[in-house]
Amino acid sequence: MGEFAVSDDFFDGQTLRAASAAIFGGADILECVAIARRVKKNDLDGWYREWESAGQRAFDLGAAAEASGQVESARLAFLRACTYFRTAGLVFLGPDADARLGRSIDRQREAFRRAIPHLRAVVEPVDIPFGSITLPGYHYRVAGDGARRATVILLNGYDGTVEELYFANAQAALDRGYDVLAFDGPGQGSVLVEQGVPMRADWENVVPAVVDWLLDRGTADPDRIGLIGWSLGGFLAPRAASGEHRLAAVIADANFFDLYESVLARIPSPLRAGFAAGRPAVVKTVGALLDEVAQRPTGGWNLRRGVFVHGVDSVRDYIRETPAYTLKGYAEKITCPTLITRGESDEVSASAHETFEAITAPKEFFTFTDAEGAGGHCELGARQLYFARAYGWLDRILQPSRLAS
Repeated sequence: MGEFAVSDDFFDGQTLRAASAAIFGGADILECVAIARRVKKNDLDGWYREWESAGQRAFDLGAAAEASGQVESARLAFLRACTYFRTAGLVFLGPDADARLGRSIDRQREAFRRAIPHLRAVVEPVDIPFGSITLPGYHYRVAGDGARRATVILLNGYDGTVEELYFANAQAALDRGYDVLAFDGPGQGSVLVEQGVPMRADWENVVPAVVDWLLDRGTADPDRIGLIGWSLGGFLAPRAASGEHRLAAVIADANFFDLYESVLARIPSPLRAGFAAGRPAVVKTVGALLDEVAQRPTGGWNLRRGVFVHGVDSVRDYIRETPAYTLKGYAEKITCPTLITRGESDEVSASAHETFEAITAPKEFFTFTDAEGAGGHCELGARQLYFARAYGWLDRILQPSRLAS
């Protein structure tokens, strides 16, 4: 896809991710580029400092605008603050998480909730009971008219937050007439950072509790509930649909079929077979290599994130967790229409065709290309194109303009 803002691959990807929120007021594109370019390569402290400062400037602007009755300026400023605070802290997503990660979760939530009164929807912060914990989220409604509408449930990824889901999918769905329920699940956002609950593979046992909660509210048409997952959510959504058959449609954005196979594909080819076979010398060698990579400030972030999100003690323990994250034996249990998407250059979703081939329910597969600017992970460079194609597919199934009686 090429460089967006800076030469550091990790910082560049996160800058594009922040800038993609500009579609719905969550960023200014060149402001994001300017922030990133003030950060030195591998400087995690500098990254946090620059993005947190930008978030505070936007938050202060929002507070001043709100006090002056300038509600549109306040809305946009608070939304930018939300994105910038989130972007600041995510670099510390790893073992022995820096306190700045917790501050980032808190500040983005504060900024987003300051924006809620100024959004063009009915928005309610909610807590969904799930065993001994709660799954915090937001219930968005097109209007408070009591109508039962087609509703989409949104699933996040490895390092997203429920507030980010507003920019990723919620407002796009609202604009098309859907009600929306977004939440942080196990291993995500505040559930991970504040409640200490790690990721789990069996989302076929997580999403049913969310559907139960939604149906108890009486606002959703029970025959028109969709599930949309992006990034890791592109795996979690079909996994959930394998056991939750009240869903009428599923979108898996940036899907992969088997996480362990994806990990193996990234191990140097001379060592791959020996590692997969569990040969002690090879396992030790690969473990040492991965431990070294994990120490790199930006280059090791993915591995440190995996250790933290899965609640384990080492990179090798993280890899031992990955075989559970598979759609083998699950994809064929999906009964509702399913859309699988991938970006042409996205390594994460390289195995998405395997999921598509395994599904026996009605299905479609969309590839987004580099030429369209959409070939990267989750089509971040061209989300409007993604929305047009993905929601165009979903609209034909769920018919959001139709109100239930």
